[in-house]
Amino acid sequence: MMKTEKSRRFIEAAVRGSPGNRRMRRIVIAASLLLAGSATAALAADPAAGEKIFKTQCGICHTVVAGENRIGPTLFGVVGRPAGSVPGFNYTADHKKLGITWDAANLDKYLTNPRAMVPDTSMVYAGLKDDAERANLVAYLGTLH
Repeated sequence: MMKTEKSRRFIEAAVRGSPGNRRMRRIVIAASLLLAGSATAALAADPAAGEKIFKTQCGICHTVVAGENRIGPTLFGVVGRPAGSVPGFNYTADHKKLGITWDAANLDKYLTNPRAMVPDTSMVYAGLKDDAERANLVAYLGTLH
């Protein structure tokens, strides 16, 4: 049986039932579908494609070599690192007080529109609007350890 047919049957069976349970079942199904979509997008990310994006859009200002800063801080080990913590790099005030650890979700949000997250950022990059390209870039950054 095809996955879509199996999924359709599952959803139909879950929606049936007493009126009191229908709403809860619909909420659970909707949440499951959203999570499945997020997991699929994360699994579909291509670090090799992300490396190409890095080289063309980020590599001008950033390096992936540990301890080597350019106009921007090194992005080696960025995933799992507290924001504003690369030794020897002069961060802006907003970046220093951001108070987050870089993970896939935070990097995705930041790379969409850096100024929305860090208003006084010195990074002149306007953001990467394409969801798939951004996922690929974040996947690549996750390989830098």
